Amino acid sequence: MKEIRAYIQPFMLSKVTHALQKIAGFPGMSVIEIQGFGRGKVRVPGDKVIREFVPKIRLEAVVKDELVEEVVRSIEKAARTGNPGDGVIFVLPVEQAVRIRTGERDKEAIRSEGNGKKG
Repeated sequence: MKEIRAYIQPFMLSKVTHALQKIAGFPGMSVIEIQGFGRGKVRVPGDKVIREFVPKIRLEAVVKDELVEEVVRSIEKAARTGNPGDGVIFVLPVEQAVRIRTGERDKEAIRSEGNGKKG
């Protein structure tokens, strides 16, 4: 299992979400509004000041190893504008996952089909 963590432009969230929902077996994701900065100074047209931080969206998804490349490619394609600040994607190892409600572990805890055991 891997965690895919992507930092994207806020206005690209809908496009990225739609792209990911098309992937069979995609288990879902978390979305967090954040602020940050990259290598360059941030100037916004019309502003006379340089902003210290800019808004970004952080997406987090834990997926089976066999989905990693498809998910990364989908985010990369959907989030790309060709302009500075498009973002970055990280792929991190996940050692364990536990679904709190059912006690399912690892791949079973992140499966997308069904809701698991009742209880």
